[in-house]
Amino acid sequence: MIRFILVAATVILFLIFSIPVILFEWMTGKKNPRLRDEQSIAVVRGVFKALLFMAGVKVTVNGKENIPTDRAVLYVGNHRSYFDILVGYVTVPGLMGFVAKKEMEKIPLLSTWMKYVNCLFLDRKNVKEGLKTILTGIEQVKHGVSVWIFPEGTRNKNEDPTELLSFKEGSLKIAEKSGCPVIPVAMTGTAEVFEQHLPFIRPSKVTITFGKPIYLKELEPELRKFPGAYAEKRIKDMIREQLGQDSSQESSYNG
Repeated sequence: MIRFILVAATVILFLIFSIPVILFEWMTGKKNPRLRDEQSIAVVRGVFKALLFMAGVKVTVNGKENIPTDRAVLYVGNHRSYFDILVGYVTVPGLMGFVAKKEMEKIPLLSTWMKYVNCLFLDRKNVKEGLKTILTGIEQVKHGVSVWIFPEGTRNKNEDPTELLSFKEGSLKIAEKSGCPVIPVAMTGTAEVFEQHLPFIRPSKVTITFGKPIYLKELEPELRKFPGAYAEKRIKDMIREQLGQDSSQESSYNG
């Protein structure tokens, strides 16, 4: 419970005492939006690293060399925990924003920081508004800001981490229309931090793996029809491999 109180208090205090920083970033954004984005994501990454440290999370990163450094990408990953977002922001290079549910936009201060770090708010119940979000994401990628989306649509509560919710086919439209690479992302160990034993936060070893880029236009015609299903299979395979490696390392350590 101490870890939960520490993490929750840090988030609340940050949001309150960051009001002057928000105003400063707002003024910066009037003259130089790019500089505001870079400064904001540096602040948020620093806070997220501190939160992960307080929670006792140790992160192992695999496949970072698979992320192109000369262009924006669409990150596509499995989703089991709020901590997925923290781990995502502290492990990827450059500017990047998550696609979040529309309801998050109503939270004071938090929503402002989310906008400053390029988050997009998706209304799943309104097709027209959802399309606007996709179009905004396409423009964001074209301007060099990566987007991270969870195609399952919500947090997956299955006990088996290899059992994913069906990926929504429309979730890869940003890559399809912008031509950017899709980076499949597999994460394990995040649900063990918080969701598996609410309201307690417990230390966990988190592994995040970035797979080789998927270029939708280069896929075979049959696979190109259902890119969501293809990405889902790739991530499932990555999770299985990841869990197998983690088990082998643990067995070797215990032996």
